[in-house]
Amino acid sequence: MDGSMFIGTWWSLLPPILAIVLAFITKEVYSSLFIGVAVGALLYSGFHPWNSFVNFFEIMKDSMNLNILIFDVLLGMIIVLMAKTGGSAAYGKWAGSKIKSKKSALLATTGLGILIFVDDYFNCLTVGSVMRPVTDRYKVSRAKLAYIIDATAAPVCIIAPISSWAAAVNSYVPEDAGISGFQLFLRTIPYNLYAILTLVMVIFMTLTAFDFGLMKKHEDNAAKGDLFTSGAEEFEQVPEEEVNPNGKVIDLVLPVAVLIVSAIGAMIYTGYLGGATDVITAFSGCDAETSLIFATTLTIFVMLFLYLPRKVVTFKGFMDSLVEGFKLMIPAVTILIFAWSLKGVGDALGLADFVGHVVGDNASASIFIPAVLYIAAVFLSFSTGTSWGTFAILVPIATAMFEGSTNLEMMIVAVAAVLAGAVCGDHISPISDTTVMSSAGAQSNHLNHVSTQMQYAAVVMIVSLIGYLLAGIVQIWWVVLGFSLILLLAVLSGMKIFFERKEKKQAAASGGGK
Repeated sequence: MDGSMFIGTWWSLLPPILAIVLAFITKEVYSSLFIGVAVGALLYSGFHPWNSFVNFFEIMKDSMNLNILIFDVLLGMIIVLMAKTGGSAAYGKWAGSKIKSKKSALLATTGLGILIFVDDYFNCLTVGSVMRPVTDRYKVSRAKLAYIIDATAAPVCIIAPISSWAAAVNSYVPEDAGISGFQLFLRTIPYNLYAILTLVMVIFMTLTAFDFGLMKKHEDNAAKGDLFTSGAEEFEQVPEEEVNPNGKVIDLVLPVAVLIVSAIGAMIYTGYLGGATDVITAFSGCDAETSLIFATTLTIFVMLFLYLPRKVVTFKGFMDSLVEGFKLMIPAVTILIFAWSLKGVGDALGLADFVGHVVGDNASASIFIPAVLYIAAVFLSFSTGTSWGTFAILVPIATAMFEGSTNLEMMIVAVAAVLAGAVCGDHISPISDTTVMSSAGAQSNHLNHVSTQMQYAAVVMIVSLIGYLLAGIVQIWWVVLGFSLILLLAVLSGMKIFFERKEKKQAAASGGGK
């Protein structure tokens, strides 16, 4: 059979669609991506067994991005070293000495969650263990702590240009998209409504001391001394984690600062090397991958000279962190390799040409594509429990729908909708790794965390959907973001007034009945 008969036709959609369907059915992303790639290789090879086998690995090899893999491993080493030195725990002690109220305890927890933006796993486990004693002192329920941890993990990482998430999205963008992967990621940030609105909601709920639904019940119980409401028994025998007593706040803050400053500096420098004449064009036209590798390498050397002389970690322990960091990143690396391969198969089968042709012939319907992709990403991420696996499947489809030269802004909106939907679905999924780790970090009953967070996330999810419907029409980021922010604050303020009035009526009725 001639494989060319499948190229540039609807058959090019089969590999990603198969991966999506299998992910829904099996709730497992690795095998789903693998089968999608394998079927794509069979189609490309005209179902010739040996050629399919050879093409499978040729496409995988050609699609891999070694720079991103190196960056992920080095970032994993930095995360392991930060955990070993006790810098996070030192921040918790310092914050505990400065905090004098429940509101400031919640704001400090949010601040630490935003500070640890380089990786969501590290964020979930660190923020919980560090801030739990402080929030317990001010009677914050474990469910509320788990929500803040989860709400400042993935939402922060997906809008941080210097993170493993940014590097991954960068690698999914085709070379002929009319924009570099890093530029595309930067321009999705103001359109990433779910991530931004989630952070705004956390701050609003903290500053106004407003809670609703099941979270209100947990907070009322916490005020009476019951931090758990239910499920406390599962944490009675949990031993406290050993913390390095020699760690200082600088052990956390300095490496993060070096990572940020050196990455930005390297990006601007590589941009000038590429012919840029000012900082803005230098930053947008930089070599992001090389810059991120340089920044992580420099940060590791700074950590070497910061930690070893003070003996907060041994030289052997320092070098062992490289292997431990590699192990930490294996799930992310596995998804990346299969995702790149799925994208490579799509390129070989002419997916971009086919989808672009179909969408181009029906331009009036394209205004709904961001909202449709957002909903698809929410359901896929919710079903599989992985945001990375979701945007690995859907980002290449989103970029294929719009030709960069003519529909660049719609491509940016569509990719942002996928990223936002993936994070949203991951947030409300009980099988998501970050949801599970947020429960573990806060030592909250997992079902309590899922049920309380789902209600809060639903508010942002609906507002974001309305925002993406608007984005498909106007395609102006400040209009979309401004409208979405005003709508969210209006909804939350309206809910606050409604629930307060309801509470007063109930109190009055209760008082009248006595």
